Amino acid sequence: MRTATWSESVSVLDRVTAVFDAFGEHDEGLGVSELARRANLPKSTVSRIAADLVAQRFLDRDGDLLYLGIRLFELGQTVEQPRMLRRLALPVMAELRDVTGQTVHLAVLDGTDVVFVAIVRGQPTSKPLARIGSRLPAHSTALGKAILAFSTPAEVNVVASSELEERTPHTISDPAVLLRELVGIRRVGAATEKEECALGRTCTASPILGPGGVPVAAISVAGAVADFDPDRIAPAVRAAAMTLSRRLTADRVA
Repeated sequence: MRTATWSESVSVLDRVTAVFDAFGEHDEGLGVSELARRANLPKSTVSRIAADLVAQRFLDRDGDLLYLGIRLFELGQTVEQPRMLRRLALPVMAELRDVTGQTVHLAVLDGTDVVFVAIVRGQPTSKPLARIGSRLPAHSTALGKAILAFSTPAEVNVVASSELEERTPHTISDPAVLLRELVGIRRVGAATEKEECALGRTCTASPILGPGGVPVAAISVAGAVADFDPDRIAPAVRAAAMTLSRRLTADRVA
């Protein structure tokens, strides 16, 4: 955690990273003062960094507000695995959306979080829970649990040994309970959650496995609790994940 003395000893790269990290998933734009407060850096420092980042298109400026810039998106598009996953997954995701009528997500595990790399919107019955590039705690999502169930003990331990945030009263916060659930998920090949990540929302997910059965991502169907039964949709999600697993393996062999 950044303390009051943090800004006195960090490198330029640390400061730039702090500025990027200050942007939250729901921010429409931030002023220099708010960026400085969130990054725990002097306003003059953030102002200089922001000017350089705008010049390089890593940030965009509209009046007094700063936004994450187009060059970050361009660089992100060059990341091999998410790009390959999106290319292979989008047709399957669209078909799964058409079958279920619900929103379909594709996410990868990054530390203790899942990061959304593709979303195909279904019926707009409620405010979207995620956007491309946003993060959610892995332990509170069906996507995260589906990946963790097939991950190495070391990767699981990173999550299980962390503070398991209680996003709702239904979120699993006991590591022992999470580990038991992962065993069951591995057995059936699908994870479900009901209001563990957000009240009124439910989800079912299955892992996408690469060569050797290594999980590289997960696909899910999510929506309002009143709109669908995740257990009934689970077979379709498993089938989509198996299709993507085969295509991913074939693509890498080719």
